[in-house]
Amino acid sequence: MELQKVEALLRVSSALLLISTACLVSLDTQTKVVFVKRRITYKQLDAFVHLVYVASAAAAYNLLQLGRCVFSSSLKEKSNKSYRYLAWVFYLLDQMVVYITFITNSAATEQAIIALNGAKVFQWMKWCSKFSRFCFQAGGAVVSAYLASALMALLTFISAFHLFRLYSPKSFLRLKNTQVN
Repeated sequence: MELQKVEALLRVSSALLLISTACLVSLDTQTKVVFVKRRITYKQLDAFVHLVYVASAAAAYNLLQLGRCVFSSSLKEKSNKSYRYLAWVFYLLDQMVVYITFITNSAATEQAIIALNGAKVFQWMKWCSKFSRFCFQAGGAVVSAYLASALMALLTFISAFHLFRLYSPKSFLRLKNTQVN
């Protein structure tokens, strides 16, 4: 399988996982009567609000990169020098998106664990014993976001390959006029 097809497949898969994460979290709500009528949404957990924004932005980024992938496969770059700067930008952007997505997902996981177990020190009750559907849906979103982060980590390897293949060892070591056996 060609490397650009693998990259396109990984970008589509990670974008779909991120979109499903954003939808699962943003549509997650449950109402229950616990002494009074209580409605719980993702907006009551700050990390989940940030997870929706970051997952949406990362999905949009992957779809834009997918467009670049498709467009660049139809065009062949003629100048390696001008493409080096773009390759660096794409590599660094891929790295940033992976790290930000992973960090946000880890914060959401931490809040999900607190919702699951509670925190007696802070007198926070266990939400998942009363709002089980909310917790299952939030857990599915967290797993989906971690899978997307793993796929995007694989994309950074491809990005690094695209970047560092532009640097030949001969020009790096200034061996242009010598023969390498």
